[in-house]
Amino acid sequence: MSAGNPPNLKQQGITLLSAVLSLFILYTCATGPFESIIQRAIFLAILICLGVLYYPLWEGKKIRPLGMVVDTGMVLMSLTACVYVIVNYDMIMTTLPMAKPRDIVMMAALSLVILEIARRAIGYVFPTIVVIILSYALLGEYIPGRLGHRGFDIYFVTETLFLGDLGVWGMLMGVAATIIAAFTLFGSILLNTGGGQTFIDLAMRLGGRAPGGGAKIATIASGLFGMVSGSAVANVATTGNFTIPLMKRLGYPPPMAAGTEAVASTGGQLAPPIMGAAAFIMAEIIGVEYVTIILAASLPAFLFYLGVFMTIDVMAKEHDLGSLPDADVPPWKDILYWRRLTPVVVALGALFVGIFRGNAIQTAAFYGMAAALIAFPVTRIKSPADLLPAMDQITKAFKDSSRGLLIIGILLAGAQIMVAMINMTGLGITLSSLIVSLGGDSVFLVAFIVAVVCMIMGMGIPTTAAYVLVAAVLAPAMIKMGIAPIVAHLFVFYYATLSVITPPVCIAVFVGSGIAETEWTKTAKYALSFGAVTYVIPFLFIIYPGMLAQAGLEGFCRAAFSGILFVLAFANLFGGLKISGNRLVDKLLCLVIAVLAVLPGLWTSMVALLMTIALYVRRRQLKARRLKLTA
Repeated sequence: MSAGNPPNLKQQGITLLSAVLSLFILYTCATGPFESIIQRAIFLAILICLGVLYYPLWEGKKIRPLGMVVDTGMVLMSLTACVYVIVNYDMIMTTLPMAKPRDIVMMAALSLVILEIARRAIGYVFPTIVVIILSYALLGEYIPGRLGHRGFDIYFVTETLFLGDLGVWGMLMGVAATIIAAFTLFGSILLNTGGGQTFIDLAMRLGGRAPGGGAKIATIASGLFGMVSGSAVANVATTGNFTIPLMKRLGYPPPMAAGTEAVASTGGQLAPPIMGAAAFIMAEIIGVEYVTIILAASLPAFLFYLGVFMTIDVMAKEHDLGSLPDADVPPWKDILYWRRLTPVVVALGALFVGIFRGNAIQTAAFYGMAAALIAFPVTRIKSPADLLPAMDQITKAFKDSSRGLLIIGILLAGAQIMVAMINMTGLGITLSSLIVSLGGDSVFLVAFIVAVVCMIMGMGIPTTAAYVLVAAVLAPAMIKMGIAPIVAHLFVFYYATLSVITPPVCIAVFVGSGIAETEWTKTAKYALSFGAVTYVIPFLFIIYPGMLAQAGLEGFCRAAFSGILFVLAFANLFGGLKISGNRLVDKLLCLVIAVLAVLPGLWTSMVALLMTIALYVRRRQLKARRLKLTA
């Protein structure tokens, strides 16, 4: 089933299955999904087949023939289990089936295959966590103290995981097989039909000639890519291969180039409309409309990018970092060339038309995908010779989406096993009670404990799976303290996401450092400086619920005012603003402004505003004086 066979045969298999998966998504978006378990079983079956092709066992080794046998067995066992639940859908959904030995075998085989493909794709950390929680469900009666429970036998676990819609076929897989699948394919089509190059050129045009232009290009481009890609690490690998060498060429220290890209790419996980697929999952868990989630996440995402952008600006002006030469900045006529821009505009236009008409989210995504797939060949094919390159680009879109969906889908299948066991054993409630008892009556102490645990639990795990884990275990602790569910879930989501730039296991930093060919510890230092404000923004959700559009227009404006002042203060602090000649005094001034900005009082915010204006006026005066002395 892969290497061992001719390489082109493996690629042909990936291309074929990617097309099958994409057509399945397009069909179910257009006509509506199949019955719940049927939709999810078909989706998972295709992903598992793709998994053994993308990540073949022992590829390139002498024992690869044995690996082919294992891969074939994995596919056959998984297909058997998926076909079984499809054929027996009515029995599973209308009765309470009792598990038989064959059900136990199929459940165990399917779970092992899911965890094995997850191991091949992202490493040991996540599968190990799932195995631990599964073991906890089976052996809880032997655990003393508050963490112990009555224990569940293998038959009950099988009935929960395999013979119902609470386990493998649960809500997370339902979201993955419908909404996430639709938007992942939409994003891939958008990027491969002109959006990718348009995003890069737009970033170069908007930020390239400003102070710190190279870093600002990375921030804008990574933000645009990240809004539709849904993976911080993939975003670093994609845009970083362009932006990091560019920054190094302009004279940026390699660790700074890598740190900038790592942070900017992480922000794509926090920015609507996809938020690394978390927006859809969060809407399902909380029970609110998807639009409510993206509206709530909009201002915090803006503050994140404002913080990164302004930190770069301050650092660039203080250290005279290079900008892009005029000759390298693409002209507007190239960026807005109708043949390249039309597929992007019609795709986004059709998507928003579908949303505003009140269509289902995946139906709106279908409108966007269909519009792009029609507009792209129409605008690109000027002669028969253009047909093959256009088809290759669409094929690449299908393959890119299949790789992204493989990781997301398999992770959510594993996460669904984990969540089912957490709910079944009451582990989430137990841990929430422990955290609340540890924090006492202090909301902020409980929030601080939750934040630290979130970052620890998210280390080494992709964002989507990390969010699912902390949402099940930690969000209830905050809700128990009286915090609104949407505030609690966005709070834990932010800290789970920040784990990719937080040492010691900071995956986005590792990838960026590899591209920049520098030490990851130095990169992490820059990443923490650029992303510093993001470690505090979630606490502003608690102080100002209006930041998440939860307190009307007045509350939203008040939160935005305080948030912007706070972000500017942090940008000056970590960018190294110099106005007094004394480094300690400069940092204290910035800290005072930051504290005044977030205190819940209009007068303190006004004082912070006046102090911020004074800082910028002083900096302008110092710059004018330096220029005069130079002259």
